Amino acid sequence: MIVGLTYNLKKSSSDVEDWEAEFDSPQTVMAIQSAIEQAGHETVLLEAVPERIRDFIDCGCDIVFNFAEGLQGRGREAQIPALLSFLGIPYTGSDEVALGIALDKTLTKQLVAANGIVTPKFQVAGRNTRKIRRDLRFPLIIKPNAEGSSKGIKEGSVVNTPEEALDLLYELSQVYPGDFLIEEFIQGREVTVGLLGNGDSLEVLPVLETLFPHEGNFYSYHVKKNSDVFLQYACPAQLDSRTLQKIDKAARTVFTALRLRDVARMDFRISSDGIPYFLEVNPIPGLAPGFSDLPRICELSGICYEELIKTILNTALVRLGLVVQSTIQVS
Repeated sequence: MIVGLTYNLKKSSSDVEDWEAEFDSPQTVMAIQSAIEQAGHETVLLEAVPERIRDFIDCGCDIVFNFAEGLQGRGREAQIPALLSFLGIPYTGSDEVALGIALDKTLTKQLVAANGIVTPKFQVAGRNTRKIRRDLRFPLIIKPNAEGSSKGIKEGSVVNTPEEALDLLYELSQVYPGDFLIEEFIQGREVTVGLLGNGDSLEVLPVLETLFPHEGNFYSYHVKKNSDVFLQYACPAQLDSRTLQKIDKAARTVFTALRLRDVARMDFRISSDGIPYFLEVNPIPGLAPGFSDLPRICELSGICYEELIKTILNTALVRLGLVVQSTIQVS
C-alpha cells in the first residue's frame, strides 16, 4: 500500500522554549517511515503545515499514518484528521472529534467521571480567576488545560496555598493561551498505560511505573526532557492484582467512553490507599524510539519498535476492513 506519514517537525534547537515540545525530530519521522517500509509498504511524507496542504490532496495514499500534533488552538490535534476525513482518506488513530475532546483536560475529566472513572477533584481557571474552590484540598497542581508533553509544568507547579495558586496562574497566563486545570495532587505512584486495538481485540499493555529517585514526584517538563537523568522505570509495575484490575478496567472504560481508536496512552496516579486516579489520555502518543513512554513500554515488554509501528498500522487496516486481523500479543 501507499502509506502517508503526517507529522509536525521540531525546527528549533532552543532548550529554553517548550512550544515545540509535542513535535517530532527528523529521527523519529525516519524511524516510523523505516518501520512501515520494512512491512512492505511505500511511504509518502506529509508535513502538517499550511503551505503543504496540497500534498494531502495529491498524495494518492491508501491510508495515512497520523501522528501530527497540529500547530495552534485547542483543537489542533483534530486539524489533520478533519482534513483527511474531508478528503475521504483513511487514517490511523482516533478521529477528529475524539482528538478534540482528549486534548481538553477538563472536558475529558468531566466525560470520564460521568462514566464512573475516579479522577482528582478539579477546577478550570482562566487568566482572570481570583478564587480557588474551597473544597479543593491542597496540595494542588496547576497546568495548561490544552497542552501536552508536560508543557507548562515545572518544579513549582505543585502549590500549597491559595496565594501560591493564584500567583502561578498569573505567571502561566503570561505564556500560555487558554484555560488552566487546577486539580488535587495525588500523593502516590505514577503509572502509564498503553492500549492497542479496538473493540474485543483491545489490549492493555503491561503497566509502566515512573520512579522519581532524584527530583520531585511528578513529570515536569524539565524532568521529562531529561528522563534519562532524573527518572527510572519499572515495567511491568509491581502492583497487586486488584490494583492492576482497576487500572485495566478504567483504561478500557476511558478508551470506550471517548470513542478512541487503534492506539492510546493514559496516565494514572495511585493513592496510598490503592485507588488509581485517572489524570489524562493521549490518543496520539509519542513514538520517539528509546524516549517516549509507549515505545518504552513495548521495549520492556519484549516488543520491538518496528512491531509497534506495524501493529498500529495493521490495527487501523483491520478496523477499515482492508486486511485481516494482525496484531501483537503480549503476556
